Amino acid sequence: MKPFLLLATRAEDLPADEEYALFLRYTGLDERDLVRVRMEARPLGPIDLDDYSGIFVGGGPFNASDPEHEKSATQHRVEAEFAALLDEVVARDFPFFGACYGIGTVGAHQGAVIDGTHREPISVVEVSLTDAGRSDALLAEMPDTFAAFVGHKEAIAVLPPTATLLARGAACPVQMFRVGRNVYATQFHPELDVDGITTRIHAYADHGYFAADELQLTLDAVRRLPVTHTGAILRAFADRYAR
Repeated sequence: MKPFLLLATRAEDLPADEEYALFLRYTGLDERDLVRVRMEARPLGPIDLDDYSGIFVGGGPFNASDPEHEKSATQHRVEAEFAALLDEVVARDFPFFGACYGIGTVGAHQGAVIDGTHREPISVVEVSLTDAGRSDALLAEMPDTFAAFVGHKEAIAVLPPTATLLARGAACPVQMFRVGRNVYATQFHPELDVDGITTRIHAYADHGYFAADELQLTLDAVRRLPVTHTGAILRAFADRYAR
């Protein structure tokens, strides 16, 4: 089998390593079959899509809607690398799954309006499939409504015409979409469990996701509902596209 590629952008080792472990767990892949590249640490370099079964993108600290003058040199580089990669991914309709930061990369590439209108605090929310989502092969085993972990400062306000909406939420109307037949993106985090999101809450406590006195409230919020279904989406993607 050709391996899958996980593109990561977290600079903090603990949440970065835990993210990789969770992708391994939920996809059912081992380390030989899920190659990780930490883009924040070094340039991506040439990627031959024919060497891989598909691409995953995890969450990260960057926001597509950040003012250009506030973006670091690393963020500018990572965005340029994603844009170039997505040119080929979208043109070939190559299997791609972006979670949280991944929805911003694909959305920006396709011309979505991305801003802070539908930001969500770190919490558990209910996500509902659209009619298109119910008929999508990747979501065939998902219930019509399910709980998912979220936490983002920006979201897609206007979906581009190239995208098909697959799932929505009450506070954030674009929770999942597809471009073409094989390029997917979610605003929610299908790779997380309670321990994983707890690690991130502590790691990013001073990154503006919640006020200094809201740590315990945030820890309680991610335990509001059990999250039991979302990891199956990653396994379905890996099973569907392994080659």
